Amino acid sequence: MSKLHVKRVLVLGGGKVGSTVADMIALYHRIPVTLADQRTAKPSSDPLVREITLNVEDEAALACELASHTVVINALPFFLAARVATQAARLGVHYFDLTEDVAATHAIRLLSGEATSLLMPQSGLAPGVIGMLGGHLAGHFDELYDLRLRVGALTRNATNSLRYNFTWSIDGVINEYCNPCDAIVNGQVVSVQALEGHETFTLDAEAFEAFNTSGGLGTLCETLHGKVRNLDYKTIRYPGHREAMNFLLHDLRLIERRDLLRQVLEHAVPHSREDVVILFASASGLRDGRFEQETRVSRVFGAPLRGKDRTAIELTTAAGVVGVFELLLQGKLPARGFVGQEQAPLEEFLATRVGHYYKGLGVSAAARSSGQELAEA
Repeated sequence: MSKLHVKRVLVLGGGKVGSTVADMIALYHRIPVTLADQRTAKPSSDPLVREITLNVEDEAALACELASHTVVINALPFFLAARVATQAARLGVHYFDLTEDVAATHAIRLLSGEATSLLMPQSGLAPGVIGMLGGHLAGHFDELYDLRLRVGALTRNATNSLRYNFTWSIDGVINEYCNPCDAIVNGQVVSVQALEGHETFTLDAEAFEAFNTSGGLGTLCETLHGKVRNLDYKTIRYPGHREAMNFLLHDLRLIERRDLLRQVLEHAVPHSREDVVILFASASGLRDGRFEQETRVSRVFGAPLRGKDRTAIELTTAAGVVGVFELLLQGKLPARGFVGQEQAPLEEFLATRVGHYYKGLGVSAAARSSGQELAEA
């Protein structure tokens, strides 16, 4: 694999995550970025991030903009992913996105057979880095029994009955709470219901709950089918959240009226920039003939980036896609076709310029407790 020279990157979606992606590329790679959004572009003197107005549903305008870039990073809502990826594949533009939508990813995969560029959806946090971590841990066992992956984007100070404020896309939350979820149970790939599989646990003496949500595994079920007995992904929340959401979705049947559900949540649940992202992974199986377990856990908080305060979910999501973008630049990813997140080696990702946002994932629980770090951290 050879290194890729990129003169300019196109980022679609000028919201909180899209702008963070643009700023990360500008800061860590000094590559000019075109940040496109359907809203009217604001005048800016930024020498590295140029803002433009673009409606991606105008296929001619989208194609024209894509044709002048080598790489596109799509930070738009999930329902626009297949549209953008189709144009990118047709024009030979390397494509990344952050979608959790299973149907969109399937549609993008169908494009990959004749694609001359890389197509790598689901490259954020979950799906994204959590799949990379799962693939990494799976490789540590001679025979893998159970792989449990947990991620939570949590409000640090939630005071409502939901024990939750929005820290990212409302549409994304609804999508993952309503759609079926992939899992592996007793060696078989199955579909389980969102909000089911409820469990409670503690981390550092703090109580949490977790339950099934859709899309977090990306393509990991397919990759590990036949190699693991049980695999699942669950979203972490504070205790009580799942019960309240179950009432809204099933008792009030708002799962059948997602537009109304969105209106209710947007009206009643505030957004918050005081957040924390928690990643937890546990793998168990046989290693050198002995039954062992290995865990990784990381907490990420917000921090400034290029003079702007960024939330934990903005930083972790953006770092996920900017990290694999760097691996593409270095020639460490395939240059064409569909690529799943678990195909990116975790050690290589953590060594990128944005890998420090996930530095806790390079340390096993045993090493952390003794104050020692693994060599790949």
